[in-house]
Amino acid sequence: MKARLITVLLALMVCGPVLADGPAWDDLDDEQQVILSKFEEAWTNMPAERRLRLARGAERWSSMSPQERERAESRFMAWQSLSEERRSLIRERAEIFHNLSPEEQERIRQNYKRYREMKTERREMLRERYQRLTPQQRQELRDRLDRQRRDRRGR
Repeated sequence: MKARLITVLLALMVCGPVLADGPAWDDLDDEQQVILSKFEEAWTNMPAERRLRLARGAERWSSMSPQERERAESRFMAWQSLSEERRSLIRERAEIFHNLSPEEQERIRQNYKRYREMKTERREMLRERYQRLTPQQRQELRDRLDRQRRDRRGR
């Protein structure tokens, strides 16, 4: 038990500064350095959190298949083409989603899946109907759906 504690403490002492400061450029493996080469000059001036995110992203990238890389690159290009306001809104909604319970997240995923499986005409009709609602009507709809969901759980 004592040996295990000492091992953990030593690991924390060695890794702690790296995690607190983010990885140094020399701590990256060769493949990560190649992937992140355009950041090399600015690396030491970056916030630790960003360096850590980039290092993890490079690690994920190196483990992807060519098809996965192509999809990721396509998604990134789509993200880059969005306005800053749209990206900010997406970040806010993602944070809200990640703060939900796993059950609520799964419910949203299932609803989205059902929506995507609808015929295009039906989706467009639903979207148009929702967009024509006033903010008050939208809130009333959300409240009604919440009540229905709670009633189903209570049964």
